[in-house]
Amino acid sequence: MIIYGINPVLEALRARRVAGLRVSSRADNRVRQIEQLAADQGVPLRRVSGEEIERAAGRPGSRHQGVVADVTDTPASAGSHGLDDLIAVAPAIPLLVVLDGIEDPQNVGAIFRTVDAAGGHGVVRQSRHAAPLGGAAAKASAGAVAHVKVADVVNIARSLEALKEAGVWTVGLAGDSPTRYDEIDYTLPTALVVGSEGTGLRRLVRERCDWVVSIPMRGHVESLNVSVATGIVLFEAVRQRQKASGSAPGRSASTAGAGRRTRD
Repeated sequence: MIIYGINPVLEALRARRVAGLRVSSRADNRVRQIEQLAADQGVPLRRVSGEEIERAAGRPGSRHQGVVADVTDTPASAGSHGLDDLIAVAPAIPLLVVLDGIEDPQNVGAIFRTVDAAGGHGVVRQSRHAAPLGGAAAKASAGAVAHVKVADVVNIARSLEALKEAGVWTVGLAGDSPTRYDEIDYTLPTALVVGSEGTGLRRLVRERCDWVVSIPMRGHVESLNVSVATGIVLFEAVRQRQKASGSAPGRSASTAGAGRRTRD
């Protein structure tokens, strides 16, 4: 898999995912940092023309910043897991995000960036109809795809049932729900389920959510970009967990306790 751009390549190097590196003649302190990390790890590095970098990135006009890397698909710290594996390595009170049919790599990358920033514990996505986590998605994530754990599943609706059986509460996000997103208790094990901007959550997926919530819109537009909406709800979960645990902002609140709700 190919990724490009300074931040994605730096993070992939830090996660020890890079198998090969191509760099143009651009002089930049961050590029030199990339070169030093590659040398420390014994990663092969080739100096090539800007035209070759452009071809390797595969996107004319892409903001490759003169750096392209070949990366492995399964880094030690992140990468693809089964759903059971993801649940097993998550803390006692996980905060997960489930992607239902989101194929735009920019949105997917932005969601990964937000999951990482919020201290989320993983992303669940369908194996088919999913944006690849290289190239544009890695760039949009600012390198977060190298760190966020991913569970690739065959069927999202069945995966929600598996999450419920594991004690994880599922919260779907849909603009037409009468329940506000901040009326839900996120201090318990939670999976936020988000759908594509065009169609939203699919019917079977929505029906399997414990709750469906919305973000009230005060202006003229009817909805938010899915990555922005995901960020709003994730940081509401962070706020609640910090308050419940008494932790300072920026510290992990993954062990915050709360009473259980009863699932019908």
